[in-house]
Amino acid sequence: MFVKHKLQAKLELWLYNFKLVYLLAIFRDMLKTALDQEADKLLACVHCGLCLPTCPTYRVLGNENDSPRGRLYLMRAVAEEKIDISPTYHKHLDQCVGCRACETVCPSGVNFGHLLETARAEMVETKPEKLTLWTRIKNFFLGLVLKQVFTRKWLLELVWKTLKLLQQSGLTTLLLKSGLFKYLPAIEFALALLNKAESQLPAARKLLNLPPSQINEISDSEIAATYQVAQFTGCIMEGLFTETNRATTRVLTRNSCFVEIPSTQVCCGALHAHSGFHKTAIMLAKANIDSFIPVGSQNSFPIIVNAAGCGAMMKDYGRLLANDPEYAERAQAFSQRVRDVSEFLTTIDLHTGQPIKAKVTYDAPCHLHHGQAVRQQPIDLLRKIPGAEFVPLVGAETCCGSGGIYNLTHPTMAQALLKEKIENILQTQADFLVTGNPGCAMHIGAGLQLAGEQTLVLHPIELLDLFYSK
Repeated sequence: MFVKHKLQAKLELWLYNFKLVYLLAIFRDMLKTALDQEADKLLACVHCGLCLPTCPTYRVLGNENDSPRGRLYLMRAVAEEKIDISPTYHKHLDQCVGCRACETVCPSGVNFGHLLETARAEMVETKPEKLTLWTRIKNFFLGLVLKQVFTRKWLLELVWKTLKLLQQSGLTTLLLKSGLFKYLPAIEFALALLNKAESQLPAARKLLNLPPSQINEISDSEIAATYQVAQFTGCIMEGLFTETNRATTRVLTRNSCFVEIPSTQVCCGALHAHSGFHKTAIMLAKANIDSFIPVGSQNSFPIIVNAAGCGAMMKDYGRLLANDPEYAERAQAFSQRVRDVSEFLTTIDLHTGQPIKAKVTYDAPCHLHHGQAVRQQPIDLLRKIPGAEFVPLVGAETCCGSGGIYNLTHPTMAQALLKEKIENILQTQADFLVTGNPGCAMHIGAGLQLAGEQTLVLHPIELLDLFYSK
């Protein structure tokens, strides 16, 4: 039973007494908050506690309010107006990495990720005045980047080129080696992240004594196309992990796919949705639907994505636009066609390649393992590569702490989660750590570099690209 303000209760009674039922319904809908509309989903939690040991922040902090169950209690209390949005409420919800591991073990099927995004959007877009001044300042600058830069291709390309120049100049490596930031771990880690914000495929080719890749090394006359697919290239993947995108195209082409890459596609909107910028996420989703499924188009071929976070977001467009009469049907069709590249490749017969003599381990990105329930397919792909020795990773399905931009906004917690991951990776003594998300690759790569380790971080598709190298 929701707590009503006295004035609101009186007005509702007046409308009811005068038989203005239609106006009463409109009035109540107007007063509903985003969380009010999700009330039935909040009530689905049975408070069993199975989610507690899977939650990264609860394992570190031991605070019930920093667990999925505790956060659901808080969201429900806000929806029922038992508590108001406050800095404390924001702190506990903001602390969540968004790994969605709780969803995998939840017996009631609570979709925690959706509820978290709804709650954050209510704080950021609807009631920002309830937050501290410092939080509002941070959200303003974060919004400036996500809403102004990530929505403008020319500006985003300028940012990527600037970051690439910093990488290629060797400045980040020099600063890290200088030891100047040894006592400023957040800055040191940010530099290491920038240093690892690129594909390590060229280094892997060098390690295995393979020739450099050629972007146009496969011609249409070499491979007969059996399948038609569309490739989502993304923003971070295309801007920083360009070589991973090219490897994806090469491997798909090598396996009889005709690959279409729409030029008008934009950022998937995942970072925006996770940060509470719901309206911008919707705008980007519509732009991608228009790009891949133009009005009147009858094509139904798969949309291939190689970034776990992007894939999880794009598979959610159907829910995101469910109430939009213009886009609901197309959004649902779009989401049903999205496939992670490993998910797609395990459904077709792979062409043969050359053996790779290396020890390989796999870390499961949260938004692939939990968000998309794509768990065994990447491992099955790796096991198909002759010569590659696959070593299981302890805790492969636990969060590394990357969480989109979580490692920048919550560096202490992110690095606490990464420490255990790095220790488990080192125990495998693998040459390559394979993972299917750019944020995870950067985060783990930075951790390995600061630990003084030489293990290379690759995308599963990059290992297959090595498998097909001439």
